[in-house]
Amino acid sequence: MIVADRRWRSAVPHLERRISRAVQAAAHYLDRPRAPNILLEADRAVRRLNHDFRGRNKPTNVLTFEAPEGFGDGDIVLGFETVQREARAAHRSVGAHLTHLIVHGLLHLAGHDHHAAGEARMMEALETRILSTLGVANPWRMGGRAMS
Repeated sequence: MIVADRRWRSAVPHLERRISRAVQAAAHYLDRPRAPNILLEADRAVRRLNHDFRGRNKPTNVLTFEAPEGFGDGDIVLGFETVQREARAAHRSVGAHLTHLIVHGLLHLAGHDHHAAGEARMMEALETRILSTLGVANPWRMGGRAMS
């Protein structure tokens, strides 16, 4: 894990432990557990990556990158300002939202997706199940509050 933007540390207590617990919880539900590289960055860097690799010139909350066979378990990159803004809008802590996005990224790296309605429902259900083991409320329920 690389914390490139220091604001992550002040916004999320016990940052490394929280991420480690999310990775371990997701591993329990995945056929092939993942241990990706995780980069906690500012939106500026995420916007650049999103532009270079997806053709979208804007920041996003989380990006995942598959690793070539035999070269690790991929990468997860998160943008601080977007994650913080989304957490505030959802009345959740940055830590709870980060946990959700780590689990979300891990599921993407494991081959899950949410482009079709059926896929989205299955992925959301699995995210909710994993997050519940971590004490994080269902992020898909309106008005639900995640624990920090």
